[in-house]
Amino acid sequence: MKAKILATARRVFGEYGFHGATTRMIAAEVGIDISTLYYHWGEKSDLYEAVVVDINEDLRRMLIEVESVIHGRPLAERMEIAIDSTTEYLFDHPEIANLVLFRYFGKTRDEAILDVSVPEFVSDIARSMGLCKDKKRVPNEAKMQVLAVMNSIYNFVSGENFFRSLLGVERNEYISLAKETLKFILIPAFNGLSREGGTR
Repeated sequence: MKAKILATARRVFGEYGFHGATTRMIAAEVGIDISTLYYHWGEKSDLYEAVVVDINEDLRRMLIEVESVIHGRPLAERMEIAIDSTTEYLFDHPEIANLVLFRYFGKTRDEAILDVSVPEFVSDIARSMGLCKDKKRVPNEAKMQVLAVMNSIYNFVSGENFFRSLLGVERNEYISLAKETLKFILIPAFNGLSREGGTR
């Protein structure tokens, strides 16, 4: 029951954000009484924090898996595989992108909880992309470049319904277009000139 509540809470918080979602909505979706939800998870903020920790853990596992596949390959190939894998994963779990964007643009009372693993993710990705040698000493420029990549993917995932209606395409075509567009923009940007002015 606890896992079922958590899975439903991920979806509801992902759709409505912290302030828009209510514990009554989550309990109704699960098909339980509100007291059962409180018994398993406590207050709304406790459940939200559990959702964020769960999402961070999922992202961590996904990034480790992607890193194991791309390690040692040329940068353009690493980026192509990473864009495909990450985009597919987030389209399968849109609540992750939605919650991250809600965090960017909303004021959640529990400000710190969504940021638990984000700096570590950014540093890991920067090192994997070859933007720095040591994930403990990542320049702010490299962090911003990683955030630009992540934000691009999050926006295509979260904006799916709007963008699909704008383009008049089915979901599979939209996902394919999103991946190709991300590669078109991002791979040349990172595979071009290095910071020192030479080529990678």
